[in-house]
Amino acid sequence: MKLFFVFLLLAFGYVFSLWKFGGMDKTVMAKLDAQLQYEKKALALAKENRLLQVQISDLKYQISQLESKNKYFASQAKAPAATTPVRKIASVPKMDTNDLVNYEIYKWTPEKLLAIGEKELHFKNYEKSAQFYNELIVRHPKHEIVSDRVLFGAGVAAFETGKRYDWSEQHLERLVKNYPKSEFYRGAKLWLALAQYNQGEHQKFLKTVEEFRLKYRNTEEWKILSRYYEDISYKIKQ
Repeated sequence: MKLFFVFLLLAFGYVFSLWKFGGMDKTVMAKLDAQLQYEKKALALAKENRLLQVQISDLKYQISQLESKNKYFASQAKAPAATTPVRKIASVPKMDTNDLVNYEIYKWTPEKLLAIGEKELHFKNYEKSAQFYNELIVRHPKHEIVSDRVLFGAGVAAFETGKRYDWSEQHLERLVKNYPKSEFYRGAKLWLALAQYNQGEHQKFLKTVEEFRLKYRNTEEWKILSRYYEDISYKIKQ
């Protein structure tokens, strides 16, 4: 009889432990799942916040431009008659309508220059993108954010303007020279060659493309460049 009660107590303890620890496993799993969902939402919000910060910077830039123009027009409206010497207002710098950066007025940080350059490239506003990229690279050539990815974006944006091939060539030549193992290397070679071609630099073009002819004949880049290569080679031989 005593053995029966001992066995009964042991069985009860075993069932109780299974129930207890099984419940703990479910609770822990629920907490882990909740934590995972929280982290996913936090990452999504962080990404959204970065995009909003870029938009805010762009809006501030546009507002600053409008304020400067308004000040300028207001000063012109209040100008005295022509018989009286007109004094220039030093606080309102002259704005170049072709200069979309106006660095001397807004004193952009390197991070803001990059953020706007990338955003405008994404939306295919190539001229504005190229100007902001170029301002960053020219004013802060040794800054840590001027990476191979930035040089590649700058080169593509400049090329796509249809007129700033010299900027494109400068940025891409720097990428090719300083980052030979970059994931953007082959793409940079492609755009660099096309920039040289569009500037009539046929000897430079042939030299750049020669590497593709020897090493990358089975790539999509070579399929694009080969047509230009054969055309230029034929003209030079003639």
